Amino acid sequence: MNLRRAYIPHEILVGPARARSELWRVFAGCGVIFATAMLLSALASFVMWFILQPQGQEIGDPTMGQTPLSLLFLLGGFVFLTLGTAVAARLLHDRSLFSILGPPRAVMRDFLRVFRGLVVLGVVVFLLPPYDIGAQLTPNLPFFSWLLLLPFSLLVLLIQTSAEEIVFRGYLQQQLAARFSSPLVWVAVPSALFAFGHYLPAEAGNNAIFVAAWAGLFGVLMADLTARAGNLGPAIAVHFANNLSAIILVSLPDQLSGLSLYTIDIELSDPGALQTWLPIDFGMMILMWLTARLVIRR
Repeated sequence: MNLRRAYIPHEILVGPARARSELWRVFAGCGVIFATAMLLSALASFVMWFILQPQGQEIGDPTMGQTPLSLLFLLGGFVFLTLGTAVAARLLHDRSLFSILGPPRAVMRDFLRVFRGLVVLGVVVFLLPPYDIGAQLTPNLPFFSWLLLLPFSLLVLLIQTSAEEIVFRGYLQQQLAARFSSPLVWVAVPSALFAFGHYLPAEAGNNAIFVAAWAGLFGVLMADLTARAGNLGPAIAVHFANNLSAIILVSLPDQLSGLSLYTIDIELSDPGALQTWLPIDFGMMILMWLTARLVIRR
């Protein structure tokens, strides 16, 4: 099956974008999205500080997410990206947020189906050898604290992952696809921007380029799933499952660790750790993509 035929469902998302697909609208829309997100995030930060600081509550650095409260605030703040996208879509393209997500029933159906498939994949991988590749797990949150926080953790994680998909595989991919027929444009450009957003030399050092490359490939695979499904459900499910593992179950100790049950004893900037873990991460990403493709195969 060639890509053109496989991507026929993409028209469900791209069709509503064609009426107002001028590039200036896309650039302006990006400005509206990020200006809205930054303004509302700043306002929310001020309100949070105003409420909690007089009570002596430890908020922590919201950019690092090393405490439960700071990470809940950081992940929950991604809702402002979704709101910004809704504003940009309505003002500049006369589109609703649902036209970016896809038909609601299809989104929910494909999200649940893909997530179930990924849970099965995770259990199978967990049960298969090797059982120890040399990385030490350190308890982070006490189990009952982690369990009490879990509903809120899952909610903000869904907010964060869906927001990124709505912006990159939703708004950007669809508006570019309405203007350019070649996937080389509407897959590559959002994926490159997604990779750039994950280029963090201050945290990853010389490994930053490899982390960004991982994110870029992830973007390409999520674009493929979206085009095949005709909705954002599968991409959100894969993104959610990936971040569930990396943020809620086992996280790095230096950042985004506030809600995790365990931390893993490696440094993101350590070249040795990268050589051990990055091939595993790439392999798991491919397996998750293939699992999702199998589930949504028509």
